[in-house]
Amino acid sequence: MNEMKKAVITVIGIDKKGIIARVSAKMLEHDANILDISQTVVSGLFNMVLIADISSENCVFDQLSSALREVGENMGLQIRVQRSEIFEAMHQV
Repeated sequence: MNEMKKAVITVIGIDKKGIIARVSAKMLEHDANILDISQTVVSGLFNMVLIADISSENCVFDQLSSALREVGENMGLQIRVQRSEIFEAMHQV
């Protein structure tokens, strides 16, 4: 059995309708699955951290990352996609 590959996706920007819907729809298009999600709105600022399963052979990391960046640009948001193993390595002491 293949080890699950994960991505950490962060979204930051001015809160508006449809952010989660557009991000999750784009993920579905790229066969990525949401494993965990946390979002908050503080003083009108939207912040979301999402953990995604990107193990599917139909999910190409660079294409997903580019597609989500484009969603961010269209909505005036910063969307960053990182491989979880890199994210975890960056935060080890």
